[in-house]
Amino acid sequence: MESQNQHPPQPQEPSKLGTTFSRTCFNGLNTLSGVGILSIPFALSEGGWLSLILLFLLALLCWYTGLLLQRCMDANLHIKTYPDIGDVAFGQKGRITISIFMYLELYFVAVEFLILEGDNLNKLFPNMGFNMAGIKVGGRQCFVLLTAVVILPTTWLKNLGLLAYVSAGGVLASAVLVACVFWVGAVDGVGFHEGGVLLNMRGLPTCISLYLFCYCGHAVFPTLCNSMKDRSQFSKVLLVCFITSTITYGSMAVLGYLMFGQHLKSQITLNLPIRKISSRIAIYITIINPLTKYAIVITPIAAAIEEARPIRNSRVISILVRTLIVISTVIVALMVPFFNYVMAFVGSFLGVTVSVLLPCLLYLKINVAARRFGLELVTIIGILVIGSLVGVVGTYTSVKEIVNRILD
Repeated sequence: MESQNQHPPQPQEPSKLGTTFSRTCFNGLNTLSGVGILSIPFALSEGGWLSLILLFLLALLCWYTGLLLQRCMDANLHIKTYPDIGDVAFGQKGRITISIFMYLELYFVAVEFLILEGDNLNKLFPNMGFNMAGIKVGGRQCFVLLTAVVILPTTWLKNLGLLAYVSAGGVLASAVLVACVFWVGAVDGVGFHEGGVLLNMRGLPTCISLYLFCYCGHAVFPTLCNSMKDRSQFSKVLLVCFITSTITYGSMAVLGYLMFGQHLKSQITLNLPIRKISSRIAIYITIINPLTKYAIVITPIAAAIEEARPIRNSRVISILVRTLIVISTVIVALMVPFFNYVMAFVGSFLGVTVSVLLPCLLYLKINVAARRFGLELVTIIGILVIGSLVGVVGTYTSVKEIVNRILD
């Protein structure tokens, strides 16, 4: 993603080089296998059992908008990245707009990583903290600061090859996490006895926003498609990725809700009994993954800033820019330490925009035939209406919850 906003689309000769179908499926699954799996049980507790239907419908909707992006790429073989699609459809303004939303999404994911680290380390080592100049720093805040100190040197690296290799274990980490949660319920004595509620209308906005966050992979889809040996197979890649990830998310949601019901916290790991080995494995996996991904997430943001002509190729300025980005994410994580509602905001505002609305608008702009009245146009208009409604209501609800908790 680091080069997505640096160059306009250039002609590219067809090549037999590229990733295979199975490798692209793995990369796609790794894109969709993120921190969303930790909050998916909480999302189900907010919406109730019937909200599982919405999880499947949203998966179907995001799969379809992923197909629309592929069709945009098929219309112009020079397209290689998501900003390229914006450039072809709306010129430089389209490229810049898409890039801004992508970078904002990456920025808030980095903030989520810090909140996650603070919450889970505080669970492992409770009652930690210190006094600084008469100000008491609690355990969670202490661990956010400590995490930032640990990851800061990794953000200065220009070559993130090793971190990228480690962070590619997102698929395996998600599978192990689900297995650990199942083990805690089936073997470690927690059980699956909670009934839950059938439907909670008041919690649906948050529920839907968290569900959407899980499927926010569209910013990377064009890059994955372009990397394939046979781009025509990408529709099958999307199908495999969305089916597999939905099974994983659905399993985790059902397990967590049956185990803890309405007592679920923002992350499933915060509910697990700390003395059990399986619980510790789950928490350790949750802690390690963001440590390897943080630098990869903020690098595209830093690279875009560093491309400014006055500071290009300056090592000192590069380190300063990346350090300031880390400091700013720490400040946001300390001021807004609400993992689930920050995630709901990202899902409802940025996720809806990047993964639902923009693919439809870009496709209608590039494909003239799609504007003719028919089933496809009606479907796309329906998605735009539903996406806009979900975005407005979800964003309002998440921002309201965040402000209320800050004031409290």
